[in-house]
Amino acid sequence: MNNNLQENEKALLILKSKGPQPLAVVAEALGITVEGARFQLLKLANDGLVQATSVSKGKGRPQQIWSLTKQGHCRFPDSHAELTVRLINSIRDTLGPEALQQVIESSKKTSLEKYLQATGSENTLEGKINKLAEARDAEGYMACVEKDGDGYMLIENHCPICVAAEVCQGFCTAELDTFRTVMGKDTQVKRVDHLLSGARRCAYRISPAQPGKAEH
Repeated sequence: MNNNLQENEKALLILKSKGPQPLAVVAEALGITVEGARFQLLKLANDGLVQATSVSKGKGRPQQIWSLTKQGHCRFPDSHAELTVRLINSIRDTLGPEALQQVIESSKKTSLEKYLQATGSENTLEGKINKLAEARDAEGYMACVEKDGDGYMLIENHCPICVAAEVCQGFCTAELDTFRTVMGKDTQVKRVDHLLSGARRCAYRISPAQPGKAEH
């Protein structure tokens, strides 16, 4: 029974970190047969954690693609979500939006100091990004780095403050500003995927700055 539980959790983690996947890919990642993976996913589907959709790719039978449901995404922790939302609404309602912005700026300052300390010993862009990813991963963002042409992708497969960010998107703005400060003026940081815009993850393209090209 414990093995089944571990396989279930691993299947959820695969779909969380890799996004929607065909059955064969899930089976390979789990190290089990396709039928074994199907059995695991059907159990998770019965629990409302995953779902399958049919995708047609040219001729032949449609391919089944498995993905997490909203309930499945909720299996990954959102740090003190309910309490955080209550506090945000309370600050906004009782003290006003200016006070809430002060809270965001204070949080931004704390994060900036932490990330600057984490990346301070690195002299290369790759080194800085890897250290930033390590710090974010330790905070629960399921962060990783991928090479992307002349730059890199900082990918965060989970957001432990997503509910708070939905209530106050100032946290997302502060986060992007923080990354740009940490990476330095000779680096361009652009958010290319955003959970709050409907993407399955947040992702940032980080590359050497191009003269005359402004960031957005």
